[in-house]
Amino acid sequence: MAYLQHGRNALRQILRESNVRKSSSDSSLPRLLYACQGVRFRKLEVILTTNIDKLGKAGETVKVAPGYFRNHLMPKLLAVPNLDKFAHLITEQRKLYQQEEEEEVKKVVDETKEDRMKEFETAAKRLDKSRVTFRVGIDAEKFRARASKDEPVVILSPVTKDDIVKEVARQLNVLIDPDNLHLPTPLTTFGEFEVPLRLPRSIPLPEGKVNWTLTIKIRGK
Repeated sequence: MAYLQHGRNALRQILRESNVRKSSSDSSLPRLLYACQGVRFRKLEVILTTNIDKLGKAGETVKVAPGYFRNHLMPKLLAVPNLDKFAHLITEQRKLYQQEEEEEVKKVVDETKEDRMKEFETAAKRLDKSRVTFRVGIDAEKFRARASKDEPVVILSPVTKDDIVKEVARQLNVLIDPDNLHLPTPLTTFGEFEVPLRLPRSIPLPEGKVNWTLTIKIRGK
């Protein structure tokens, strides 16, 4: 009703200024449309009673189009007009439910941490029980120059932390970081190696184990 009254006032002002000197309304029509733009696009201030995506959170005051409030927000009790009595009711409601919401959030966070620790433990056990195999070429010159068959076979390209990380992801479908591997120097010969793993101490070790390890086997193509 207030917007309708405002529109009437705008019309009266234009007619008063023109003093009805012209019988044609061509000159008054553009001014009428310009003056009433504020009426058409004016927005309401409302208080949200619940979180609404891309609009705001519960308890916040936002501006919305009158039609959106009348046809969508108000029928579903998603928002109330920004009046003192409604603001007081929303504040008291938030006080009642704030503690329950905080407890619910804490429960969700605790469950998330617990789930993540279970995932870490599962991944650690899989790494510890598995073996990652590398098939590489050998250095033919050094191979022929060996003094005995017991001397290690030197490979062409040393196996680095980055190589191990890639193969773990490909062969075991487990994502690790180079910092999770304790490998001071790259592996340069054939053989089977136990590479210590640097994992969070909160992951419980199996009985009888001192630390987590990953078995790496390097052999010829």
